[in-house]
Amino acid sequence: MFALFESPAGYALFKLTDEKKIEKAENIHLDFETPEKANKLLKLKHFEKFNDTTEALASTTASVEGKISKTLKKVLKNFIDKNEQNVLLIGDSKLGSAIKDKFEIQCLSNNAIQELMRCIRSQVESLISGLSKKELTAMSLGLAHSLSRYKLKFSPDKVDTMIVQAVSLLDDIDKDLNNNYMRVKEWYGWHFPELSTIITDNLTYVKAVTVIGTRDNAATSDLSDILPEDIEEKIRQAAEISMGSEIAQDDILNIQNLCEQIVEMANHRDQLNKYLESRMMAMAPNLSVLVGELVGARLISHSGSLINLAKQPASTIQILGAEKALFRALKTKKDTPKYGLIYHTALVGKSSTKNKGKISRMLAAKAALAIRVDALGEDGIVDLGAEHKAKLEYRLRILEEGNIRRISGTGKAQAKFEKYHGVSQVVQYQSAADSTLPSSSKRKFSDAFNTTQEDDEDIKPDMVKKEPTNLDQQVEETPKQKKKKRKENLEEMQAEESPKKKVKQEKVEESNENQTDETPKEKKKKKKKQETDVETQPEEPETTGESKKKKKKQVTDTSLIEENSDAITKKKKKKQVEKDD
Repeated sequence: MFALFESPAGYALFKLTDEKKIEKAENIHLDFETPEKANKLLKLKHFEKFNDTTEALASTTASVEGKISKTLKKVLKNFIDKNEQNVLLIGDSKLGSAIKDKFEIQCLSNNAIQELMRCIRSQVESLISGLSKKELTAMSLGLAHSLSRYKLKFSPDKVDTMIVQAVSLLDDIDKDLNNNYMRVKEWYGWHFPELSTIITDNLTYVKAVTVIGTRDNAATSDLSDILPEDIEEKIRQAAEISMGSEIAQDDILNIQNLCEQIVEMANHRDQLNKYLESRMMAMAPNLSVLVGELVGARLISHSGSLINLAKQPASTIQILGAEKALFRALKTKKDTPKYGLIYHTALVGKSSTKNKGKISRMLAAKAALAIRVDALGEDGIVDLGAEHKAKLEYRLRILEEGNIRRISGTGKAQAKFEKYHGVSQVVQYQSAADSTLPSSSKRKFSDAFNTTQEDDEDIKPDMVKKEPTNLDQQVEETPKQKKKKRKENLEEMQAEESPKKKVKQEKVEESNENQTDETPKEKKKKKKKQETDVETQPEEPETTGESKKKKKKQVTDTSLIEENSDAITKKKKKKQVEKDD
């Protein structure tokens, strides 16, 4: 029975003298209390030492993955016979199954064997001859470092501290350049103030000052390498009529020295920018494609490292760089900021003010995914940033078009689309919409003159509107019954009118009595007054045929209403009589 022990220095193969000791795993540590006891239980058969750290790393990674390395194959082939039914004690079960499949050697791995391996590790210096403690610790430390680099896939291109320092230096150079540009314009502006209005670019202005010097040399100086010909002529014309004051030669020399330093600083800034772009493409390619190299480097420098940035959610990445505005808004209970450093990206700059918040939120979500892929994913994945950028550009196009191209479009969106695009429509007369029923709606005054004979025939029945009556129910009555009802109605009418007639007769009798008392002279005077009153009364207009017809209709309608009311009252009286009975 053999025991295979893996160490940072190499593979050790031990032969077990007493096999029964393994069965008692609880008391096995007693046999390893001293080196003498350990040497009695185990005897070293062979020790295969690693030549260098690369071999050690290859064998350890293979054993971790459950594979057999080249050095282990040599040891098993040379020192374990297949014919003899030997048993190999090994700590890793995966490696044991691989050895069994490859060499047909019976392998054991359980809790007792793991306890045995722990005890061997405690007395490894005494069991393996020719291996010092210092050498073992040095080899274990080197193997640990190399294994951690392999696990983390360490490379010098992934060092984000270089990016952090480069971005901070770039920002400092930009500040210094802006200050120096303003200093040169103020300083040289006393001598030639018109030059700043002609040349708007700061760097070309500084280069022109170094070439020209004093304004008297503007006519002879050659500016073809810096400026086009038309601007060069303007400078010469402005130099002849300049309003600036005279400057000594020492002042011009100091201004030119400052301009040379500014040009060197601008060149260094361009070189640093190129270095930063190359570093960002090596370290975070997806983030640099999606957001840009400069904005991505500023995000990394603001969070401290790429790993720290990968740990942050999309909502934090969105407002990264606007912490002061965020806490001020929370303190004053106002709206929080919608974007921070992401505001300087091309996608947010393209969008309108209405859609900047939406685009910054979507961009932060996609940037969070890209950062995690760059920090924790495998090398060579660059397509993710380009895909996300294309999706965001498509989404921005839809938002800028006003949601007209939505799949689930509303009626308002379709109306907006049709407003600016002509749609040809053919309107047909719908004959099914015509109805022969009388309409209650009034016609317009203009439609009255456009009616034809057919329309008049249709309208005539509508002119006479009969109110609903109970006569339709009495159609089946005989003429005798009708006559009786009419007589009864007349009697009731006469009974109602009888008190009124009596009052009138009394008034007439009183007037007749008064007339008998009057003299013939008074009668003549009354006749004359009546004749004058008749003449003064306005003549009534002659009634036409249409008015007569209307009067007749009114009379008929009133008679019908009276008959209906009489019939209803009779029915009520009959019901009351029946109830009383």
